[in-house]
Amino acid sequence: MQWKFRWLAVVALGLAALSEPALGAKKPRPGKKDEVVTISTSLGDIQLILFSDTPLHRANFLKKARDGYYNGTTFHRVVPNFMVQGGDPYSKDADPTNDGQGPSGEPTIPAELSAGHRHDYGAVAAARQADFVNPSRASNASQFYIVEKHQGTHFLDGQYTVFGQVIKGQDVIDKIAALPRDARDRPLTDVKMTMTVEKLKKKKIAARFGYTY
Repeated sequence: MQWKFRWLAVVALGLAALSEPALGAKKPRPGKKDEVVTISTSLGDIQLILFSDTPLHRANFLKKARDGYYNGTTFHRVVPNFMVQGGDPYSKDADPTNDGQGPSGEPTIPAELSAGHRHDYGAVAAARQADFVNPSRASNASQFYIVEKHQGTHFLDGQYTVFGQVIKGQDVIDKIAALPRDARDRPLTDVKMTMTVEKLKKKKIAARFGYTY
């Protein structure tokens, strides 16, 4: 069955326990460094960080970014004053009609909702199938969206896993969302992306991007 992502997603609270430490286990000490992911597009660069308390989504996204999985994919769905969505490997081909459907049988990621991250402007979250076919709200393993609405999209809080935050390039998100698009909200001009990952000291990230841990 093909994936259809006309709506976005989060993972189930019941499965969130899979990412929680065992009772009595010591929490890992926070590191002094973090990874900054850069999404490069023809309209500019977007820098983001990924949250350590959503480890399943973080690890999945970082691996794909490092491996070049997202290179050549597009932001295939944009809705002004809402969000921009991308990451589908099908968006690399010449057929625009399959964008957003994703590979059949692609694995999902268990929900990590207990972290409680909100859909603020620039929040990075995972797409998923609708509740009626996906009651656990498990996340798709590749497609993601970035909140473009400046006031946030808080009606999605607690329903979709937010696992990262844009720390620079919010203006690029606005430019992508403003592109002319077809009836399926696909931009008429492809916005292809390339991702790189850089490990930096948190103090340097705070100084360079003004981000507070």
